Amino acid sequence: MTGTRWLAALIAAAALACAIPQAAPAAEQKAVLVTGASTGIGRNMAETLAQEGFFVYAGARKDADLDELEAIENIKAVRLDVTKQDQVDAAVEFVKSEGRGLFGLVNNAGVASFGLMTEADVDEIDWVFDVNVNGVVRVTRAFAPLLIESQGRIATTGSIAGIRTSPAMGVYSMSKHAVEAFTDALAFELRETGVRVAIIEPGGYRSAIRNTTANRLFENYKASGKEPPQWQVDVLNSMLNEETGMKEPDEVSAALLHFLSSAAPLHRYMVVPVEQQGHATITALINELAQLNRWGPYSFSRDELVEMLDQALAE
Repeated sequence: MTGTRWLAALIAAAALACAIPQAAPAAEQKAVLVTGASTGIGRNMAETLAQEGFFVYAGARKDADLDELEAIENIKAVRLDVTKQDQVDAAVEFVKSEGRGLFGLVNNAGVASFGLMTEADVDEIDWVFDVNVNGVVRVTRAFAPLLIESQGRIATTGSIAGIRTSPAMGVYSMSKHAVEAFTDALAFELRETGVRVAIIEPGGYRSAIRNTTANRLFENYKASGKEPPQWQVDVLNSMLNEETGMKEPDEVSAALLHFLSSAAPLHRYMVVPVEQQGHATITALINELAQLNRWGPYSFSRDELVEMLDQALAE
């Protein structure tokens, strides 16, 4: 073959190769770990990210959930109970062995509790905090080196309950307020590393957490030989009945997608299904500000407060 023909053949082969769709190398597909991915918001997040081209490590505890997740394209199921350090460490080693690195961490695993603060059981409080707070810390600490290396992103699923507290949801709200503080501290501490940190604060979307909360409450009463007070039964039944009419958490996943994809991600994402929840949450913050401003030598005038608000809105 002459030099001219050889060059023409090479160009034709290159053109044909370009015309054939090529799968993106694993290194080019950003990997994200989502904890608590078996149901509800976590499952929706994992599936949404996978559909949008991310490679998702989906954390779950039960075999059936792991099998379901494993069958979804762009998802690799990982056995992960955030209260067990050995499983967290094993998940880190597994992600490292995959060779994809890790761009994103989504701390989503969470539980709830329902009851009066004056009757709250310390063991129940410890359980909620071990999942919702200590679990977030365990997983974040373990994966931090990979995320710093990639200059990646860390999102944690909080709740509007971390901003305003409702009766009989005090223990859950305590844990979500703690997550707010964790997120703020982490964002400040990792600022120089290039890692971006956010908290996503959903309102009342469809989620399995109400069913698991109700089942745990009734099981605890049964184990103690006591009957739950009628008001608890009535409120929980009302919550479970409302579940069927609630919106799927697609908007929550959209907020996560923005955080992971945007060149200018936000630090906080309040995502609510109806205006009333958003209005009540912002009103609670304003009321807290007003209460803080009522006492002390350095309270501020209305005009000064409005100027502060204008500055914050301009940022």
